[in-house]
Amino acid sequence: MIKRKELDEGLDQLRSMLLEMGEHVEGALTKSMEALQSLNADEAREIISADPALNRLEERITELGARLIATQQPVAKDLRRVLVAFKISTDLERMGDLSVDIAKVVLQMEGQTLIKPLNDLPRMAELAGTMVYESIQSYVNESVDLAYKMAKDDDTVDMLYSQIMRDLFTLVAEKPMGVSQSILLCLVGRYIERIADHATNIGENVTYLVTGHRPDLNA
Repeated sequence: MIKRKELDEGLDQLRSMLLEMGEHVEGALTKSMEALQSLNADEAREIISADPALNRLEERITELGARLIATQQPVAKDLRRVLVAFKISTDLERMGDLSVDIAKVVLQMEGQTLIKPLNDLPRMAELAGTMVYESIQSYVNESVDLAYKMAKDDDTVDMLYSQIMRDLFTLVAEKPMGVSQSILLCLVGRYIERIADHATNIGENVTYLVTGHRPDLNA
């Protein structure tokens, strides 16, 4: 009974740290888009400086998970919970890096004026942020339904990204002087699209945790 209690406490700690990572990523994505819309370089620098805290959380999850495997010897679904926590923390860390990449775009555009109002990019980011939240909730609640919902949301993100690319290519044809900024905005769209992909990866891992089988939700 004591060993089971220690394992349960360790799994609870893993869930708590993953929730914390998810909140960090959501905040970083939201702030990076706010910085982009206002071209606020100071806010962009704050996002970049906060990123090491996310890396430390990933390291703590790895250390705790390894200790649980070594000392508690989890089996079956408990073992999958630990292994999936490793994968989720890696996806979250990469999402954080992508949010930092958006902030770095803001720094590259410092002193400029946006060549067009940003409409679809914020919509993409809002949906991707929802997917980040739902990805962690799907793990905490072991919800396969939520994991599959993210696959549908990812399709919407992909459609928005395609529309953004078309709009920016059209804009470049009309305003050749804006090609540099258009390329940077295309990169932002790509970063958001990749965040959504990582959220969908989490959905795949949650489905594996619950069912023992891993679907391809990014297909």
